[in-house]
Amino acid sequence: MIRIAVVEDEEYYVNQLTGYLNEYQKTEKEELDITVYRDGDAVTAEYKSQFDIILMDIQMKFVDGMTAAEEIRKMDSEVVIIFITNMTQYAIRGYEVDALDYVLKPVSYFAFSQKLKRAVSRIKKRSSKYITLAVKGGVIRVDLDDIYYVESAGHNLLYHMGNATHLTSGTMKSAEEQLAEYGFSRGNTCYLINLAHVDGIQDKCAVVKGEKLQISRPRMNAFMRELTRYWGELK
Repeated sequence: MIRIAVVEDEEYYVNQLTGYLNEYQKTEKEELDITVYRDGDAVTAEYKSQFDIILMDIQMKFVDGMTAAEEIRKMDSEVVIIFITNMTQYAIRGYEVDALDYVLKPVSYFAFSQKLKRAVSRIKKRSSKYITLAVKGGVIRVDLDDIYYVESAGHNLLYHMGNATHLTSGTMKSAEEQLAEYGFSRGNTCYLINLAHVDGIQDKCAVVKGEKLQISRPRMNAFMRELTRYWGELK
């Protein structure tokens, strides 16, 4: 479940945003817990780092959204803030409080859903995820953040990690289907690379913890797009 606060003092936009969130739940099959606040002081007064995303109107009667965001950042460096405003110059100040994005009024569902999807993607990427691997003698649970890359080895897969390499049976296709949504991208037929551990591209290779992993010519453009998008979402 993703916990979202809507901080907005205009009834029209409260209804519109909550309606858009309900629509997003249905179309994207995400479970959202929505809380509405009518002013910046209301959300800051009872703030305990309980939200994943805050949709914050900038211009409000008592405590404006920028002031509220500054107070929230003192307590919570992780919550994703998206400003809702009708004035671009206010939204640009969002970098001061590490806002992910802004939505301009009047709000269209398409623009809103795209920015919300980006926020949800960021939350999922930073959440600790685990998979189980069948290895010789039993099974182990592996934190996805610890996997540098997966290598195809015949009918087996090698999971290269910081302190170990685990051999398990499986196909690269099945591994790609399982890990693609968590920021893994195919470099070629042999490598599935965790984009979180890519330090750069050099000599047509992805540099992963000092090791160069070849990127094939057919995969180069797609890999670069996925890497650029991933880095952009971490800003």
